[in-house]
Amino acid sequence: MKSGSTHEPKKPGPQSNLQLVAAKAGVSVSSVSRVLNGGSASEELARKVRDAAAELGYVPHASARSMRTGRTDQITLAVADVGNPVYVQMMRTVTGIVAKAGYRLVVSSTGSDPQAQIDLVTSLNRGYADGLLMSPLRITEDLIEAMRSSRLPIVVIGTLPADVALDNVRADSATGIGLAVEHLVAQGRRRIALVNGPVDTVPGSARLAGYLAAVERFGLPTSSELQVTATAFTYRAGRKATAALLGQASPDAIIGANDLLGVAALKELAAAGARVPDDVAVVGMDDTDAAELATPSLTSVDLGSAKRAKAAAKLLIRRIAEPDAPVSRIVIPPALSVRESTGGPA
Repeated sequence: MKSGSTHEPKKPGPQSNLQLVAAKAGVSVSSVSRVLNGGSASEELARKVRDAAAELGYVPHASARSMRTGRTDQITLAVADVGNPVYVQMMRTVTGIVAKAGYRLVVSSTGSDPQAQIDLVTSLNRGYADGLLMSPLRITEDLIEAMRSSRLPIVVIGTLPADVALDNVRADSATGIGLAVEHLVAQGRRRIALVNGPVDTVPGSARLAGYLAAVERFGLPTSSELQVTATAFTYRAGRKATAALLGQASPDAIIGANDLLGVAALKELAAAGARVPDDVAVVGMDDTDAAELATPSLTSVDLGSAKRAKAAAKLLIRRIAEPDAPVSRIVIPPALSVRESTGGPA
């Protein structure tokens, strides 16, 4: 050995770390491995191992553990737009449910393109998650086939064709928009307009059908001038659509197909000098925080976004644990939250 040469001590590998934790806890290496990989162990043994691991700063390598156990302890939630208040509400709810079951939530914003959702399903099937919650705006045959053939458990928050045997939780948009029309009719409104999102989407199609059925039931005008379609379910698109509506018709009430479109209608009416609700009453859908924060506060149809998210998360956790369980289809009933935009309390 040459004079002055130094040798750094060899860093312990993963097995050496397990041995250190085992020595610290006073248990066997196999017991440490079992506890840290989620195996069965007594409360006392688990506490000793976790305390020792925490004191030594040892964290198991996640990808290696996933290969051994076949679990990632991750659940993915795929939504169209993470900026939409209804999806924010869903994320909050799902996070709490899956955390209690020992999972982390990973959120993916896929937009409205079904191909992006197909690509996500393909990617997650490589072992990046234990389950997937999806809320697709558009349902295509290719997306349905991707979900059907997935090895990954999937629960859909939204409407699926009756012959698709996948767990799903959906809102009753048709009944919800019927509640809005009924409320407006009770106030003497007759020219009730709809500011909708794209009608080739699941919510856009359902809300248009519900609107047409409701105005027909009450014998109201169904002229095309009272129906406008925004390019997206967003505030900016809603402003443009409402401006177009006011340029072609004189409604005494407007229903926005979600709260962002409803708030956009409030702002556009104010810009046009119309008084809400004296001249025009406004109703939104989804009953998100945006409805309460609006000025005036926005009457909105509560489609149970938190309830849908909770039910879907529980279905997914059950599906992961019981792959052969019967398919569940759950419908969450709507309710109307009356606020200032239709003459209700602040």
